[in-house]
Amino acid sequence: MRQTDIASLVDYLYWLRDGAMDKASELSPAAFLSPGTVAYRDLRGTLVHELDVERSWRRRLRGAPKVEWDAFLAPEDYPDATSLAEDWRRDQSEMRDWLAASTDEDLDAPVRVNDLEGFALSTYLVHVVMHGVESFSAAAILLHRAGHSVGEAGFLDYIDWTRTIRRV
Repeated sequence: MRQTDIASLVDYLYWLRDGAMDKASELSPAAFLSPGTVAYRDLRGTLVHELDVERSWRRRLRGAPKVEWDAFLAPEDYPDATSLAEDWRRDQSEMRDWLAASTDEDLDAPVRVNDLEGFALSTYLVHVVMHGVESFSAAAILLHRAGHSVGEAGFLDYIDWTRTIRRV
């Protein structure tokens, strides 16, 4: 997979995140902390889990020691959507810098992670994006239930959105 393909998928992931976080920031503190769940996490837990997964996989794939990537983020550390969004922006910057420095050859190279060998770096990154799509789908359901729908969120919706902002 080419670097531009991975970058596009990660951009889509951040577009989904931004839509979810924009709507989450409209919620009252009580609604943001509501115990309602999809699967087994509430909205805050779902969003924090997604940040945790993105962060831990990036650190793991970059070869960080286990102590750096095998720590869990606590939802309680994020009392509102703003605190979560701020932390996520820092992670986004690190991810984008890393991807920008990655070549097609880097992405095709096998990486040893979790005692698994042979998967290309791009395969792990696609896994991270697909996990994010799942997480943001759950968040979208919770937000819709709270009266704050994120609207259309498919990949083609993202592509249409990018075409719209390029014309502006």
